[in-house]
Amino acid sequence: MEFDIFFSISQTPDSSGYKPSESEMFSNFLDQAVKADELGFGVGWIAQAHLSTEVQKTNSRPVVPHYPGEVGLCTDFFQIASEVLSRTSNMEVGSAVMSILASGGPIAQAERVGSLLALHGLNKEERRRVHIGFSAGRFEFMARPYGISPRNALEEVAWPALRGQIFAEASEIFLRLLSGEVIDSSMIRETTLSRSNFRSDGDWNNVQEAAKELMGLNKMPDSILIPRRYEFESIATIPKEWRRDLLNLVIGSHDPAVQIEVNRWRPVQVFNLSITPPDVIEETHKRMSANYHKDGGEWKRSMMPRTVMVFLNDEAGLTDEQKSTMARKESKSSISTYWSALEGTIDPGKVEKAVNNAVIGNPEEVAIQLKQRYNPDDRIMCWFDFFNHDSERVMRDMEAFMTKVVPFVNRGE
Repeated sequence: MEFDIFFSISQTPDSSGYKPSESEMFSNFLDQAVKADELGFGVGWIAQAHLSTEVQKTNSRPVVPHYPGEVGLCTDFFQIASEVLSRTSNMEVGSAVMSILASGGPIAQAERVGSLLALHGLNKEERRRVHIGFSAGRFEFMARPYGISPRNALEEVAWPALRGQIFAEASEIFLRLLSGEVIDSSMIRETTLSRSNFRSDGDWNNVQEAAKELMGLNKMPDSILIPRRYEFESIATIPKEWRRDLLNLVIGSHDPAVQIEVNRWRPVQVFNLSITPPDVIEETHKRMSANYHKDGGEWKRSMMPRTVMVFLNDEAGLTDEQKSTMARKESKSSISTYWSALEGTIDPGKVEKAVNNAVIGNPEEVAIQLKQRYNPDDRIMCWFDFFNHDSERVMRDMEAFMTKVVPFVNRGE
């Protein structure tokens, strides 16, 4: 197995109630990134967020009304990636995941990617790739100020399905600009809504009714053409002479149609979470084997990194049994804090499900769980700092994982 690391930089109280300052959060993150490089993690994936989670709680439609503090402090992946690359020697960096609907939209984000790679690739000996994970963004409030909201009554009713179509439109713009194309909006996909875009007949019927009234139609339409979100004349991003061999793209979407569609333009891999059902994982691998862009070579399981929460205890002075007991206690405390923050309540069922999907225990137990649950060709994205602001402890866990768990997993030692 290959092992990456995930950095959340989440400024919210941990299970003990402690919340670090912003400067402490960034310092801890950079210390952990340097440590991860020294230990041999493959890619350091950095969570990205936009705008204050705390402030959005006062909005008319708060997305996470109970979340204390900030879900993440990395609002500019490109600056943080540059800091990490300048302090490390071997570890690659990735965004997990960057919204291409926020921060100016797909055009601005494509130019930022080119600018970072132009500077990163100045050294002809540079081989470390930058992995751009991109998505629509987890929370809608982060994209609304950039115009990603319903434009009329029809779009309001159709919004749950339409937002995904806007992301598909933005993805095409983003990917074609990264390829160095000159494009205008007339060249980009159109959005036509039909029954297949909606979960139920009732949802589709509501959209048909709204379209009939808004458009003055005599009958319910079978399909509805939605005007493009992005309108522009011919454009191309600069700089344009950057090393595209140093760029790897990964989409953060579970939509099979979008996963296939983006691979029309460039090789685009896929993110997946530890809580994703096994059948969905295998279906995704099968789909990508048939549809991965030919320029990316043959599809491999390692092209879909798997997020795994790691609750490892290898603290000095404890027996193996005590380490196991403490790890389970720590996992339930952190996961309970998470669900309380996200939903305002602690759902025992959700806590237990999350515990079952994490790897928990002393080094030997964690290694056994990894070997039992994952394919030897998988790439694991280890999440150590999940609601844990004790940076020294996080780094001890990272070291125990790479020096005791990984050798056992990969060589049976």
